[in-house]
Amino acid sequence: MPHTDLLSTIPATMRAIALLEPNEQIHLSELELAVPDVVDNELLIKVEYVALNPVDACFAKHGFCKWQYPHILGLDAVGVVVKASKGVFPNVGARVMWHGNIGEQGVLSQYAKVPNFAVSQVPDDVSLKDAATLPCAGMSALIALDKLQLTEGDSILIEAGAGAVGQFAIQFAKQRGATVFTTASKRNHKLVKQLGADVVFDYNDKKLSDKIRKELGPQGFDAVLDSIGGETTVRNVELMRFCGRIACLNPLPMFEQELMFRRAPHIGIVSLGGAWLSNSLCAQQKMSFMGNLLLDNLASGTIKIPQITDVEFNASSISQALNKQVAGGFTGKQVVKVSHI
Repeated sequence: MPHTDLLSTIPATMRAIALLEPNEQIHLSELELAVPDVVDNELLIKVEYVALNPVDACFAKHGFCKWQYPHILGLDAVGVVVKASKGVFPNVGARVMWHGNIGEQGVLSQYAKVPNFAVSQVPDDVSLKDAATLPCAGMSALIALDKLQLTEGDSILIEAGAGAVGQFAIQFAKQRGATVFTTASKRNHKLVKQLGADVVFDYNDKKLSDKIRKELGPQGFDAVLDSIGGETTVRNVELMRFCGRIACLNPLPMFEQELMFRRAPHIGIVSLGGAWLSNSLCAQQKMSFMGNLLLDNLASGTIKIPQITDVEFNASSISQALNKQVAGGFTGKQVVKVSHI
């Protein structure tokens, strides 16, 4: 579609899926809201697809301190630029992908705005639906592996290997030459093996720690990617070598002082939202660079994306999908089709 046609079709209002207030049932509402105004280096995007994440469901239940209500949910989106200031790149007509600002309105709407430096341009040979699966899970995996300083020959335990973060982490860890151990339910062992995992454990096994030690030997893991939290994090520190490295995607539990002295772990926290909450322009730009890396790997066939489940763009379907997200055992990516080009 010509640029002038894109500009001329921007309406005054848009459909949006919003949270009127946090609630355990994740009851959502469909609202008609004003299309956002854009200034300076902001882009107005016609949203095509939005991928749902566990964090969306968590905050829908409990709220977030920076939100005002009604709050539009959603963080991962792809779409087409329909308005941008002269000289701002990418300009009108570009296909872009991004992970949004957790402190502002989300992306489950027909239009959304985002700073130009935080987006990645989607190659022509990558579908927008496939691209939507990448931002939160793919960037979290990359940040975690960078914090772990993973190098060739390292041993790494990746928790929840069949989850979206786990699937990307397994593939990128193998690219870096690591020996990958992972946990998954028995029905997903074949999947994680196909992605490159060397050793897979059943996370429901009551003797999991003993079996890991038997397989690994006395040395302990060089690195752990912990996407579970709580007592699992304590167990994983116990399974690490002295001065091993662990990257955590959830809040830290209370650690016994003796364990900290005995293992002396290097603990890293993975927080995509922190790039926005800290107002770190550098971190926001890094998300764009990571997005480019993910898209390049997808375009070249170097990585596989999680299986996609389609979700309709209405409050009921999205509420049901988010509840499914937090129920446990979900291995793919739920993607909402917002609009057609």
